[in-house]
Amino acid sequence: MSTRTPACRAGFALPAVAFLLLLTGCTGPAARDASGGRDPSAAAQRQGAAPSAAAAPAAPRPAALGPEAVPYWVNPDGKAALAVAGHLAAGRTAEAALLRRISTRPQAEWIGPDRSEDAIRALTGAATRAGREALLVLYAIPDRDCGQHSAGGATNAAAYRDWVEGVARGIGTRRATVVLEPDAVMHVVDGCTDSGGRLRGERFELLRDAVRRLKLQPATTVYLDAGNAGWGAPADLRLPLQEAGIAEADGFAVNVSNFRTTEESTAYGRQLSALVGGKPFVIDTSRNGNGPDTQGDPAESWCNPPGRALGAPPTRSTGDPLVAAHLWIKRPGESDGPCRGGPKAGEWFDAYAQELAQNAR
Repeated sequence: MSTRTPACRAGFALPAVAFLLLLTGCTGPAARDASGGRDPSAAAQRQGAAPSAAAAPAAPRPAALGPEAVPYWVNPDGKAALAVAGHLAAGRTAEAALLRRISTRPQAEWIGPDRSEDAIRALTGAATRAGREALLVLYAIPDRDCGQHSAGGATNAAAYRDWVEGVARGIGTRRATVVLEPDAVMHVVDGCTDSGGRLRGERFELLRDAVRRLKLQPATTVYLDAGNAGWGAPADLRLPLQEAGIAEADGFAVNVSNFRTTEESTAYGRQLSALVGGKPFVIDTSRNGNGPDTQGDPAESWCNPPGRALGAPPTRSTGDPLVAAHLWIKRPGESDGPCRGGPKAGEWFDAYAQELAQNAR
């Protein structure tokens, strides 16, 4: 069962309306899709009949929080920013105000095998010019996601190594935090990807090699994905994470694209940290404001579950020395897959984005 979203495609051209909104503080993070609906009128057409929402105050821009607490880049050409522009163009100011709770926050860029070295260089370069750090998710391991909504990845081990090499060169000496391969370890542990054990050795070798290659970059921090508090016992992950290169990584990531509370995720991460040499960890807080869905079908609890909320905004000031950061790794408002009225994985789901923002505390 996947809890993830697909890899994205970079886009950096800023549409005219979005540029004007940027000047007035109304735009936010990065696009995943190269086609991305750059015309705000097209973005408005994609919204459909989104439910009306009560007016909400705009969230403070991350820059106001200080680069030490929130050092990550907010890409001004994101789907949430385009949705804000579309709502404003249509006169839907309440909806636009709600979505600013998403568009003004730094979120991860999901990098798949279709993202070139030049695209990574452009992305990290833009972050550097803004005085910020790029936050990246590498999501291209062969046979990712067990053939579910985000199936795909590199065609083979050699292609994956070549791709990681290009990503590393694209990052160069610029600052970047990398979350490495959501699901890759967990799907081996639970038998989803490799029920016969045939691919285990190759996958862990690829992850180790990716960690080593990325750590050759002088300003790159690497966190291996380590599942979530609802996906098995920490003890089951000790050896797999060691095989995947946790000793050479900076730490691990928990709750990626999931809904477990920050408290649950912290407890889970602390238990796991004690088993892997005291490594620090980051928590995905993008959609965990109300915790997981416990009322619906458990088999569908990962896919656009109703009643969820944005979680704590991204920060490195977590109050816990083992918790390196709260991050928005999953991009709020982008669909988990074609369920509960949503579009395919990774596409903008405006009604769901409005609900996440409306429910945020």
